[in-house]
Amino acid sequence: MADFSGAAAGLAEGAVARLVAYARHETPTGDAHALNALADVLEERYRELGAQTERVAQETGDHLVARWGGGDAPHVLLLGHHDTVWPRGTLDSMPLAEEDGVLRGPGVYDMKGGLVVAELAFEVLRRSGTAPARPVRLVVVADEEVGSPTARPLVEAHTAGAVAVLGLESPHPGGALKSARLGSTRVRIEVAGRAAHAALDPESGVSAIDELVDQLYAVREIMAAEPTVLCNVGTVGGGGRTNVVPDRAAADVGLRFTDVATQERVLAALGRLTPVRAGAEVGVRTLTSRPAWSDPDDDLLARVAEAGAAVGQEITGRPAAGGADTNTAGAAGIPTLDGFGPLGGGAHAPDERIETASLPARAALLASVLATL
Repeated sequence: MADFSGAAAGLAEGAVARLVAYARHETPTGDAHALNALADVLEERYRELGAQTERVAQETGDHLVARWGGGDAPHVLLLGHHDTVWPRGTLDSMPLAEEDGVLRGPGVYDMKGGLVVAELAFEVLRRSGTAPARPVRLVVVADEEVGSPTARPLVEAHTAGAVAVLGLESPHPGGALKSARLGSTRVRIEVAGRAAHAALDPESGVSAIDELVDQLYAVREIMAAEPTVLCNVGTVGGGGRTNVVPDRAAADVGLRFTDVATQERVLAALGRLTPVRAGAEVGVRTLTSRPAWSDPDDDLLARVAEAGAAVGQEITGRPAAGGADTNTAGAAGIPTLDGFGPLGGGAHAPDERIETASLPARAALLASVLATL
């Protein structure tokens, strides 16, 4: 086999520089102008690496598809995203900094580092004179950080015919791949009440906030019967003035599930929430949902471990708590692994970082996998 590790090491300095450049493109979810500016750069890079590209336009930012090899032959699908949780201007207070083999900054770990690993793997294959064993598709989505509401149909379309799906998200600490993921769903509980003067005519009002509080107690009771479910009330809002009985209130709730059956049962229970007080209206709607991916594919992990051994790496895998677009493929029964991005930590946190030496190491691994899968 070609010396993928040596080729990757020779490209390491340029890979770090490219990651710094990508991170300087601040790309918060929903900022179409910022996301499309980086998509322009990525698209040009993929074409340089021999891919045919396609932009999938969305008002909140374009998705990008790159194809190496064509036709209807079974393919390997790579999944990534170029949006981040960080608002524009974050670099002013959280600047990029490289020291002692660590690169810090917003988006380097989640997950622009994974995008660099993918393109570096294709550069390694090209420099080594090796073609991927199968056609490869790379889907880079623009709204992963909010559950991929517009990207999920695109991901589902490209999983059709895939022999394997590989995610470019970060690995476990230490580098283990992610072989399964909890399901994740975001729901919004919306309450309508009736406004009235809070002092002169309170009896004719119906407080949406009071009703929402009671509904959140009902949610707590549902969750008490489901000990495996992770539940977080992430936002609460409503009302406007202390002298007005509030007629609107809402809460967004994040849920994590170990299996699809539990996911369906809990969502059905939430859908049956009913008003506690006369005159109130309660509605529950799903904002985004990813199915639980609960069955690891041991055969795929074994094949990836073999490819890792060929480049001198010991590869293991285990389930993860976080959700990603690989949930969609894994839950559908397609052989799936995630975590091919660089090692590091601090996702969504001020200490976000990657270990720069892991960029060429992960690229060598991915090149070996693509050459043999």
